[in-house]
Amino acid sequence: MTRCPCEEEVLERVRPTPEERTYIRAMGERLIEAVERSGMAKAMMVGSVARDTFVRGDRDLDIFMLFDPALSREELQVQGLALAHRIAEEFGATWREKYAEHPYVNATIDSLDIDLVPCYAVASATEIKSAVDRTPFHTRYILAHIDDYADDVLLAKQFAKAGGVYGSDHMTEGFSGYLCEILTIYYGGFHPLLRAAACWRAGEVIDIEGHAAKEFEDPLVVIDPVDPERNVAAALSLSRMFEFAELARGYLAEPSAAFFCRSPPPPLTGEVFSRLLAARGTHLFSITFATPDYTPDTVVPQLRKSAESIRELLERSGFPASRIDVCMGAERCILLFELMAGTVPLMRRHIGPPLSARENAEKFLAKYVSAEVFAGPYVEDGRYVVEVPRPFTRAVDLLRSKTLFEVALGKHVYRSMKQGWTVKVGAECWDEEFASFLSFFIERSSPLARIKRTTGG
Repeated sequence: MTRCPCEEEVLERVRPTPEERTYIRAMGERLIEAVERSGMAKAMMVGSVARDTFVRGDRDLDIFMLFDPALSREELQVQGLALAHRIAEEFGATWREKYAEHPYVNATIDSLDIDLVPCYAVASATEIKSAVDRTPFHTRYILAHIDDYADDVLLAKQFAKAGGVYGSDHMTEGFSGYLCEILTIYYGGFHPLLRAAACWRAGEVIDIEGHAAKEFEDPLVVIDPVDPERNVAAALSLSRMFEFAELARGYLAEPSAAFFCRSPPPPLTGEVFSRLLAARGTHLFSITFATPDYTPDTVVPQLRKSAESIRELLERSGFPASRIDVCMGAERCILLFELMAGTVPLMRRHIGPPLSARENAEKFLAKYVSAEVFAGPYVEDGRYVVEVPRPFTRAVDLLRSKTLFEVALGKHVYRSMKQGWTVKVGAECWDEEFASFLSFFIERSSPLARIKRTTGG
């Protein structure tokens, strides 16, 4: 396979060294032997290390402990955590419990980040009892089909990472490692993947084994080859999908090492942020509150839901939004709203029902005929119209009011905001904890646009 010179250079940089590969695999084998010596479970390495598709420097090692499917979920949790604790202590590791669908142990051993995850040893991925039961089948499938594509997968992963579209977490909404592997195998290499991605359309369907068991409405549908009822690309947003397509088009037109190197610009200073914001002439508002004590996979979707509900409230109240965004920090979360207007007139027009809808029209008339109004009800183009005072003429007053609790906030966001929230306006929104987030918001551009600006293309 002919590669661009820059791709060979990238592979030299991202391909694991023989020593690194040997060391991580040896540690994995030691952990597997320790698990199986217990007699409680079988064990296997999963993830990119097991599939030999990990990028140099990645220090993550996933060991799955496969228990008898006859165990109840409660027994799996108790026995799985007990065994994981024992293994971690045997290796002198520092460890802590983490929570996904059920608890597992995250340990640090000789600078490696190791997850010890209990799961069920089910016969097939269609018989899973928990989501993690599917992972061993992913590993077996990729190992059986990776052939000579390991380097292509490394290029695809590094390409997506550098483009800022790698990661299936709820904040990124991008490409998982497994999705990169499946796409590379399906299309037959890195270059064929890029040529296909450059022509993607929303609703693209890829069914590598031809056994889809249901329909999906996601932007990109990649049927899991080991589970016909799952879309591997379910976490991928339409924006990330087409950012990848944009990058593919740019790279195919002019291959460059810049597509594999991500050097985010340093965050803006507060002074520069203030100047750029003033030049826009818009009205920026931030809401901050304590971060709920849950994982990002739980909190981030609730932040987005809450921000969207508040945006709808703002727009119903006469404050149209240009853009909104959210960020989950370690201590605090931020909801950001850029509005086209920060104040509105006290009077607003409220359009009522057509008079042809007699019952509703009479109710509307009865409601407003004795209310305090600026004008109306009057008839205009066959409908009742009334001019009434707004509850809020300033967006900041609305955002500081308890009216926010009348919209559909995420459950954990609601509880956190009940303990208090802070609203800031304009340049005051600058916050060192969120410097990178705020900088990206104010200077937002697509991945290819960033590369072209950096390279002068």
